[in-house]
Parts: sequence; C-alpha cells; structure tokens
Amino acid sequence: MFDHLSSALQHEGGLSRRLFLSYAALLPTIPLLGQTAGSAKKVTFSADPFSMGVASGDPDHESVILWTRLAPKPLEPGGGMPNHPVEGNWQIAEDDAFKKVVGSGNFKASPALGFSVHIEAKGLKNDHWYYYRFRAGGASSPVGRTRTMPRPDANPEKLRFAVTSCQHWEQGLFTAYQQMAKDQPDFVFHLGDYIYEYAAGKGGNVRRHIGAEIESLDDYRVRYCQYRTDKDLQAMHAACPWFLTWDDHEVDNNYANDISEQNGVTPAQLLLRRANAYQAYYEMMPLRPSSLPQGPHMQLYRKGSFGKLAEFFVLDTRQYRTDQPNNDGQDPLNEAALNPRNSLLGAAQRKWLFEFLKTSPGTWNILAQQVMMALVDRKTTGDTAAYSMDQWPGYAAERQKLLEHIRDHKVSNAVVLTGDIHSNWANELRVDDLKPDLPTVATEFVTTSLTSGGNGSAQVKSLDILQARNPCNKFHNRERGYIMCDVTPKTYTADYKVINEIQKPGGVTTSRAKFVVEAGTPLIRKA
Repeated sequence: MFDHLSSALQHEGGLSRRLFLSYAALLPTIPLLGQTAGSAKKVTFSADPFSMGVASGDPDHESVILWTRLAPKPLEPGGGMPNHPVEGNWQIAEDDAFKKVVGSGNFKASPALGFSVHIEAKGLKNDHWYYYRFRAGGASSPVGRTRTMPRPDANPEKLRFAVTSCQHWEQGLFTAYQQMAKDQPDFVFHLGDYIYEYAAGKGGNVRRHIGAEIESLDDYRVRYCQYRTDKDLQAMHAACPWFLTWDDHEVDNNYANDISEQNGVTPAQLLLRRANAYQAYYEMMPLRPSSLPQGPHMQLYRKGSFGKLAEFFVLDTRQYRTDQPNNDGQDPLNEAALNPRNSLLGAAQRKWLFEFLKTSPGTWNILAQQVMMALVDRKTTGDTAAYSMDQWPGYAAERQKLLEHIRDHKVSNAVVLTGDIHSNWANELRVDDLKPDLPTVATEFVTTSLTSGGNGSAQVKSLDILQARNPCNKFHNRERGYIMCDVTPKTYTADYKVINEIQKPGGVTTSRAKFVVEAGTPLIRKA
C-alpha cells in the first residue's frame, strides 16, 4: 500500500521519499477508497437521506456519472448514517415519470466514501436528455435531469453552457443559480472555490460557516454538506450535468502543491490535509472512477467533447504547481517570475495538454481552468508594473510555451475560461501581451464570482487607465454572476450575467455585456 501511494506522490510532483515517509508517519491509516468493507444492509431513515439532492457530471456521448449522497443529518459528522454499507437502487429514464426506464441497478453506499454514490450510467443514446433518481430505505431522491454529448464525429449546430466559480457561503446567497437554470445550459463548468475553508465568521455575515477552519476529513465533509444544503445550488446540479475542477479554497488558500501559505505548516502536514480535502471533494462531486484519489493525489485534469464543435480541456493548476514567485505578491515580471522552472501545470499535465491540443478535431478548443492567463498590470499609477504572482504572470515562461504551442500548431479557435478573481474580464491573448503589435492567438473569458466578495460594483475605479496600460483587456467589471456561452461553428458568444443583490433574497440577474468571437479570428467584439 505504501509503495502504491509513494508512486502517486512521485507522479504528482517529484516528491522525495523522505517527504513521503514524513507524510506517512502523520497518517494513522490510509483509506482504501476503492473497497467496501462488510455487506450492505437495508435500513430505514428517521429523516430524508437525500438531503444533499442529486447531481450528474462528466458526460460523454454514451454515458454520464449520476451522483447522490445519503445523509439524513448532513451537518453532523457521519451524516446520521450507520457504521456499515447501505444498499439502494437507481434508475435513468427518457421521461420524468420513469415510464421509459433505460437503465437501473443497485448500489452499495459505504462509510469509506461518506455514503456517496457514483453511478456510471452506460449504453445511452448520444446527444440525448435523460431523467434519473435514487431510492434507499423507502425514500426517493429528487429527480435529476442530465444529458449525453453528441458522437465524436457529429457536427452539432449549437452548444450552450454556463461558467461559474467562487461561491463563498458567508458572503452571499446563491440566487444567481435561479436564472442560470432558466437559461437552460447543456452543462456547467465550475472552475473552483466551490467551498471556502475558513473558520466561521472570517468571510462575512450573510450566513455563517460551521466550526473552525477545516482540516480533518469530517471537517471537509460537513463543509461540503453545508454548501449543498442550498436549494438553488441543489436545483442547478439537478438541472444538467457539470464539469468541475478545483482551485485553492477546496484545500487551503493559495496553496501550491505541497506548500501552504501558512507559516509553520510542513509539506507533510499539508499533504495530510490535502488527502482529506481531496477525498471529500471526490465524495461530493459527480466524477468518474478515474478521479478516485490515492491519498493526497487525485487525477482531475481530463478532456471531453461536444462532437466536432468543441473540445474541452479541464485543467488543474493547483496540485502540480511550483511555489509562487516573489512571495506570492503583485510584482513586475522580474527574473523570479520569468524563471523557466516555474510551472502551473506540471510536466505530465503540460505534455498531455500539448499532445491533445495538437491533434484536436474541434472547431473550438476550450481550456477550463482557474487563474487569469492575460498579463494584466494591476497598477494604475506610477511606472512600476504589478502582476499577480499566483496567476499565469508568475509562470510567464510556461504561459509563453502554451500560447506558442497554440500558435505554431494552428490550434483552432482557442478559448480560455477562467475564475478565481471575483471579477469579470474579457481578454485577447498574445504570446507576449506586453507587445500589442503581436497577433492575437487566443481569447480569454474570466467569470466573476457567484458570491465571493459581496455585492460588488459595476464601476471600476480608473478603468480607463487600467485598460490603457493593458490593451489586451476589452471588458472588466466587479459585479457578481456568471457567464452564459453560446457556441456555433461560426461564432462564440459570451454573455456576462450579473446579479444586483446577493446579500438578501430577491436578487435579479440580467445581462451586463455580451461579446462575440468569430471562428478563425480570435478578436473580441461587442455583440
């Protein structure tokens, strides 16, 4: 078992045997996540075991992951479940009355995975909508709606998806999901910061986290359950499949691989916390078995497609990254920021991405990732520039390699989707954004937060100066919301949806700005 985990640690970042042994010494037991101990039993529940709702995710052209979690007492450690596996069943049908059931089976929900259920529904029609549900202990789950993708060789005429990130529980209500559901996307990209790890009261007072800063597996489980009690979030998960990736707050703010932002935390201690966080993340998300974590390692980067219309690459810019340069501040593009050893992706993920981009058959190639790729100087006064070292400017050499790869291999219509920074941006990407005369090779659409940062503002102080210093930027504001994207063989349209109120019920979501990119010309224009 230790040799298996050691191999995983080596894969993720070249961690030393000495570090592995330090980590193992802190870990009393390494959970065997793929195994279910004991026989499953039928049970009855004193409260609704499907309090976490249902979800689906990672669809391809013939299958999709269906998810639920049994938790009659979701805000308590253990979720109010017994200390043995529990059996239940699932169904997927072509109609919401379940008269045309096309797949069904039994499941065993185990304590080892927090009684989460991940069903791979196979043999489905391509490009087709379905309904699904679960049953256990005489109780039935809500009905979810999901879909498969078109065949890889199909030529669909349109695609609609939503892009969101950063949903801090304490800083706002998830009301914007109500309009997102009405927009009827084919699927959702969630780009990270699904939860926040902070102690109760640290982030805001709209509503409060439970407990201190989370570190144990039970801590992370309860925090995810608290977020998933939100009915708007539950409803959006039930409305369509999601593709999810994480950023930093799913573990620890601004962590980098095995390095914590907090002084005095050793790499071994962070890896222990990371193992807890990664297991809880897997348990709570509709992910395929290929993402089952091995201690503090979890395979999250992956690809998908919507026929030949779009290829999408879901990236992980936290697990494999080198430490942020310049003490993780805002600094010029100095020698530390330009160090070619700096990496957000890690060697294995970068090689994987480059190989698939080079051979992609997609009309549009969409990179769903976390931190802003544009080289944006945040200063609006003085001659000294200030770039975020936690974002791609701190890893400028790897950024250059990626954009050169897109340019040199003529990757068609590359679009970068970004979250993280609680504000909206629309950027044109060059190999070097500091040289505006260079050709644009890709487009970046940055979604604001769903709630993080409070109500936000439509007005940005000194925006004209910011944009003059950064000609790559075509739009920027700091309201809350999400992006709704419509894709055809000829155009990519990004509609920036914003909500006027998240600190109390009744917020209204409207379109703030809409931009179009034409296939073959990676320039942003107003719709």
